[in-house]
Amino acid sequence: MPNVTQFSERLIKKYPNRRLYDTQTSAYITLPDVKKLVMDNASFSVVDARTGEDLTRSVLLQIVMEEEEAGKPLLSSAMLSLMIRYYGHAMQDMLASCLETSTQAIALVQDKMATIDEEADDEGLSSIDSLLPMPSVSADI
Repeated sequence: MPNVTQFSERLIKKYPNRRLYDTQTSAYITLPDVKKLVMDNASFSVVDARTGEDLTRSVLLQIVMEEEEAGKPLLSSAMLSLMIRYYGHAMQDMLASCLETSTQAIALVQDKMATIDEEADDEGLSSIDSLLPMPSVSADI
């Protein structure tokens, strides 16, 4: 049985009845609770309680599927079709790397924008004001 706990702070066990048990809080949790962990950037693993198999990806995919069905989809049908065509293709690893790098870059931009927004609030400016250069004062006035 693989030891996945060495890679994460929080261990969630999935039982045969499909219930999820958070070993940190000693309580059963739901998929929305797991989504909250993701949103809070918490480090965790989901394992099969019986075999120890890592189920983290499949649980995360469940969350993605629920989100895609519930609201405004992030992934278009065309994009999903393209992704499916890359499975087993020689460029599968390249696409996976490109998608991961792109989403990480977007997350960095989002973090930077949040920082700019916080700084603008502290200075009493709107977010857009903090992005614009300050006009120079001309000596000719």
